[in-house]
Amino acid sequence: MADMSTHDVSFNFVPRAWRPAKPRTTGITEIRAPYYSTFGTRHMEDVFEAAGQWIDGIKWAGGSFSLMPRQQVKAMNDVSHSNGAYVSSGGWIETVLRYGDAAVDQYLSEAKEVGFDVIEISTGFIMVPTSGLERLVKRVVAAGLKAKPELGIQIGSGGDSGEAELAAETKKDIGDLIDRGKRALDAGASIIMIESEGITENVVQWNTAAAAAIINGLGIENVMFEAADGPVFEWYIKNYGNEVNLFVDHSQILQLEALRQNIWGNKSTWGRVINPAPTGS
Repeated sequence: MADMSTHDVSFNFVPRAWRPAKPRTTGITEIRAPYYSTFGTRHMEDVFEAAGQWIDGIKWAGGSFSLMPRQQVKAMNDVSHSNGAYVSSGGWIETVLRYGDAAVDQYLSEAKEVGFDVIEISTGFIMVPTSGLERLVKRVVAAGLKAKPELGIQIGSGGDSGEAELAAETKKDIGDLIDRGKRALDAGASIIMIESEGITENVVQWNTAAAAAIINGLGIENVMFEAADGPVFEWYIKNYGNEVNLFVDHSQILQLEALRQNIWGNKSTWGRVINPAPTGS
């Protein structure tokens, strides 16, 4: 447990589980930019004003940025940067890839111009070989951006498909995901995003063994789990501590951080999340 003297919080006499200040390399919280909720710069500024010290990055899901004026996208990315948070494209390169190399180059160029820092390389809808994924990672890095491959075990993941639709598509081998993740990291990827479908989303029973295999195979610091559901992110923290990297909806920041800091929870987590501070912090 540690005090919160390095953070601007009220009631800081109450000890919390240790959380480093930004920029963080573990215990990263990435939030969803406009997608399920439609909002602009004023709402985003409010979100950062209230909880900015707990937001490490934002993710534009599903190509939502391509439905907004360019200046609006850049303005929202500027809000994120001014609050010490990175900006990720989310999955969309799989759409651009269908239109050839020139389109990919233009996509990376414009992404950089409007303020993206990270390009997510989602492979849920496309059957790209591992060698192709490696080349995409290197291409993103060569463009001066960070590459974040998004890998999963569910074929067809990454969209709004239902449980029955995904079940009909079958699942991939977990060993293949780990191999692809290792090779992507070796190629220069900064971190691997793990799709929730097939693990904790659109399944009859959670595949907790898959999550454990991914963490053991790639290292907890090298992966980020989609966990935009309260019971899901609570499970990850309960099992792997407050340094697990998670992606949640922007409406869930404080709920997640309350768990990370051990100031609230339910009967299985209340008072149990511990992380001693480093010596001298």
